[in-house]
Amino acid sequence: MPLTDIPNLRDIYAARKAIDPYIRRTPLERSGKISRALDADVFLKFENLQVSGSFKIRGALNKVSHLSDEQRRKGLITVSSGNHGRAVATIAKRMGLHATICLASSVPANKIQAIEELGADVIIGGDTYDEVAEHAAGLTEEQSLTMIHPFDDPEVIAGQGTVGLEIIEELPEVDCIIVPLSGGGLLSGIALAMKAVRPAIRLYGVSMERGAAMIESLQHGRIVRVKEEPTLADALAGGLGLENHYTFRILQAHLDGTVQVTEEEIASAMKFALEDLHMALEGAAAVSIAALMHEKLPDPGKTIVAVLSGGNVSLPTLLRAVGYGEAAP
Repeated sequence: MPLTDIPNLRDIYAARKAIDPYIRRTPLERSGKISRALDADVFLKFENLQVSGSFKIRGALNKVSHLSDEQRRKGLITVSSGNHGRAVATIAKRMGLHATICLASSVPANKIQAIEELGADVIIGGDTYDEVAEHAAGLTEEQSLTMIHPFDDPEVIAGQGTVGLEIIEELPEVDCIIVPLSGGGLLSGIALAMKAVRPAIRLYGVSMERGAAMIESLQHGRIVRVKEEPTLADALAGGLGLENHYTFRILQAHLDGTVQVTEEEIASAMKFALEDLHMALEGAAAVSIAALMHEKLPDPGKTIVAVLSGGNVSLPTLLRAVGYGEAAP
């Protein structure tokens, strides 16, 4: 596949122009406690405060902005572990479009309820991401719907890359960025933005230890299937889909490393966020903090940004994480 298929910095700036009227420029703030612990300047990028509760609205909006009127009229469909589905449902409601959101049976009830309340149709298409992706592909063909891919799409990737633009404009001296890693749309977009501006910047992807599909695929040099297991970082769960055209090879080219964190480390990071930041973070967002708190990164530098990707955590999960309920799974 030609490299011209990969989004570039111009595409990311164009994406920002397209989505700016609809999103928030999220805060980038220094964490005194983590900075002191690491003897570095550590900043947190609060995408958990984004419209729809996660960064996903950026990529989904940019994709929809590229659709024709006919593609929009046909109706939108997507596969999601929750946050992308909520983003697509939010866009559909705002624009008066029909949306079908295909989810796995493991998606938390609070995310399903939020999507339904936005007026989208929710279909539980299987127990795993790959099963749901296959089911959604069939519906897309049968009903002539328009797929909004959760990560492996040039316009989606460019939209997520706008996070990188905001970071580099506000903190040009940044040495290292730490990003939650699942399908790789967010990290791919940030990588394309940051490496184009500062090739020496270090980029790390963080996943949970249980079923980290992209990390295992990168380690094997090819797309591999992994067993999906219960995890506090449920938004990072799932495979890379039936095919992967973009994110895998972007990360192969631009990623400086990956790390994995345990369930206990994720829980401690969620507890820290609640007590120190006064924020309820998803486990998927807290993995970035966990990687720093437990010093998982080799030589991250003196100016570090950790992206906090979402805040759509259910109350029972949050209570488990902070130790008020049963132990983390």
